[in-house]
Amino acid sequence: DLWSKHANKIALQDRSGLAVRERAPLFGVVSRLTSQKGIDLVLGAADSIVERGGQMVVLGQGELALHEALRAAAQRHPQGIAVRFGFDEALAHRIEAGIDCFLMPSRFEPCGLNQMYSQAYGSPPIVSPVGGLKDSVIDVDDDPVAGSGFVMTSCDAEGFADALDRAFFAYSDPAIWERIQRNGMTRHFGWEDRAQDYVEIYERALVNARR
Repeated sequence: DLWSKHANKIALQDRSGLAVRERAPLFGVVSRLTSQKGIDLVLGAADSIVERGGQMVVLGQGELALHEALRAAAQRHPQGIAVRFGFDEALAHRIEAGIDCFLMPSRFEPCGLNQMYSQAYGSPPIVSPVGGLKDSVIDVDDDPVAGSGFVMTSCDAEGFADALDRAFFAYSDPAIWERIQRNGMTRHFGWEDRAQDYVEIYERALVNARR
């Protein structure tokens, strides 16, 4: 629920050593730190995020070069970027609960889970237009009424920058942002809905087979 979102954000900022700023859009990453996950795209936008008044929390482990680059970004912006290397399930949940926007610009992702978690937590995701990401996130521009996140136009720096621009713009209007949050929080990704989808597919197949 959104009632605790504010307190979760402040707690995450404080725990991560970031400046506690209520209206600073707080972005989050919980991921393997690899190029496949688009972490280089996140790094390319890191300075811009902070310069525009945003903050970022990163949790994960992976490629050494990305570790070093993320550590350098955090050193450049000690109150704007926090990085934790390793796996910490409790912290992963705290990040999902406390951030405003989840970053998941994977270059390929057959299914993906964090984009679903983030919607449930009221943290609209930015995702690349691939696989399970585009299947499970409704872009706010494609559907302003039901939109639950931001789908990049392409899996590159330009596509990521465009999605960030749209997220910053939406966040600047609390009413619009709350609608996006609630849209994501009311979506269902459980097997109950998917099972019904399969039943309908099989029923259509049976009808076609009898023709």
